[in-house]
Amino acid sequence: MIAEEIKKIHALLPQGVELCAVSKFHPADAVKEAYDAGQRIFGESRVQELLEKVKVLPSDIKWHFIGHLQTNKVRQLIGLTSLIESVDSIRLLELIDKESERAGVVTRVLMQLHVAREETKFGFYPEELLEYFSNRSFENLKATHICGVMGMASNTDDMSRVREDFRKIAATKEEILKIAPDLRGFDTVSMGMSGDWQIAVEEGANLVRIGTAIFGVRNY
Repeated sequence: MIAEEIKKIHALLPQGVELCAVSKFHPADAVKEAYDAGQRIFGESRVQELLEKVKVLPSDIKWHFIGHLQTNKVRQLIGLTSLIESVDSIRLLELIDKESERAGVVTRVLMQLHVAREETKFGFYPEELLEYFSNRSFENLKATHICGVMGMASNTDDMSRVREDFRKIAATKEEILKIAPDLRGFDTVSMGMSGDWQIAVEEGANLVRIGTAIFGVRNY
């Protein structure tokens, strides 16, 4: 079942679009089944769960952290991820940088945008992110590479609103590149989940985060 879904999604993804299989709340053997089907990028949202899976799963897995990262968990996470997708504050970014420098590693991150209607979602408003790059504050980072942006659409059945949200996320990334054209490797737009990833790809996503369509309903 899992292997079939992985193959189905890979067949549908356009060239240049990567799949992050969202494995949070699913057991390690489910991850291994997806791995055996050729999947290498997996998304987790809890540090403890990721730590446990790292111990028992193949070492060439690229782990993406996609949940809200608490500052007191940053040190535990550094050095284990291929990408932290959910940097939602300057304080968190600076702490990741400090801990990465301390550990002697470079951590790749995405800046999380807040464009959805829900106030509960984390992230920067587009204007906050544009200001950060306008001020060239990224030049102060010593051991962190900002690779692009991540965001979620509003939780709604209105697909025109979802499309509008994705368009805003992709447009913000382009605006940042206009502000700071010398940014290197700032090329990732992570957006789109099981129910809307095809719209996300149409609007510029080159990384999609799909969980339910691969693993089924989560085991909370």
